[in-house]
Amino acid sequence: MVRGSVILLAGDPGIGKSTLLLDVASDAVQGGGALYVTGEESPEQVKLRADRLGVDADGLYLLPTTSLSEILAQVEILKPALVIVDSIQTVFDEKLPSEAGSTSQIRECARQLTQWAKLSSASVILAGHVTKSGDIAGPRVLEHVVDVVLHIEGDPVSSFRLLRAIKNRFGSTNEVGVFEMTEQGMRDVPDPSAHMLALHVSGSVGSVIVPSVEGSRAVLVEVQALTNPSLLPTPRRVASGVDYNRMLLICAVLTRRAGISLASQDVIVNATGGMRVSDPAADLGIALAIVSSVRNAPLGHRLAAVGEMGLSGEVRSVSQLQRRVQEAARLGIETCIVPRTRGADFDSLLDGDTDVAPVTTLREAIGLGIRKSDPQGVPV
Repeated sequence: MVRGSVILLAGDPGIGKSTLLLDVASDAVQGGGALYVTGEESPEQVKLRADRLGVDADGLYLLPTTSLSEILAQVEILKPALVIVDSIQTVFDEKLPSEAGSTSQIRECARQLTQWAKLSSASVILAGHVTKSGDIAGPRVLEHVVDVVLHIEGDPVSSFRLLRAIKNRFGSTNEVGVFEMTEQGMRDVPDPSAHMLALHVSGSVGSVIVPSVEGSRAVLVEVQALTNPSLLPTPRRVASGVDYNRMLLICAVLTRRAGISLASQDVIVNATGGMRVSDPAADLGIALAIVSSVRNAPLGHRLAAVGEMGLSGEVRSVSQLQRRVQEAARLGIETCIVPRTRGADFDSLLDGDTDVAPVTTLREAIGLGIRKSDPQGVPV
């Protein structure tokens, strides 16, 4: 952390913000002490979490208050190197008539804490709430005032967490931290792809591997699809971990351009492991998984697919293709279906026993994927 910087950490309730911040506070003690301001939990609750995480550090102070004046008074006495406020929505300035959590309170409290950080050269981390839509609660000026905006996301029922940088005045925002929530707190995942594919069964119907890019790293994610004859007048479309609108786009392209009838089928698509795949390069993998489920035929053994879908049924190029193929090859993927790009040197993408299969259209990709596991299948 840069001295004098102010960091805003936001995330859904129960996602692990307080756990991560307490871990950070214990590590920051060696740099000059840390003050943890808790406005939502009692000292006993924080102590229970500290015992569970194994936090036992001299120089870590706990301040249970929501008063801004009391916070500023204590930091002047302790002069810590790091101040953590959990959360900024609970802090209020007695000079303002509005209640804690209001726009004016959040703006003024953030301004004064930022001013203190700049003058004292200490770092400040503000925990923030999010709205139902996932946006950071409070005025937009809050994101402009701070130096770094981090967003922690993940499925609460899954152990994996992603830490994304939305704003960073001191570095790149193209970095993503992958963590696992354990009984001892947040732990770094050095090889996310291997963890994601630990339970993958090659050759399963409706299952395909998608090399997705999260920040600057490539991560292999298993995408599963399930189709079933619908009993409702309007078939259901369910998306978990993938963008719902892109799934509707893929279903429409499959029907109109590839002749795959889905008008009477419920379609369910899921990204396993609690991952959220927003990369358009996952379009081709989602399409192949749906076709595999409709035909009840598995795709190729150790098959991965990457490519963006066009409305006319073409497979469009994607960014960082070589990094995606190299990650697939590292984990033993035998065939990787990729977009055919004019002038691309696919020989340079080959790594070990991995075969790169370039395609131009969705029909070509479906025929290639199905034939690799079902030679008797009817080509599209």
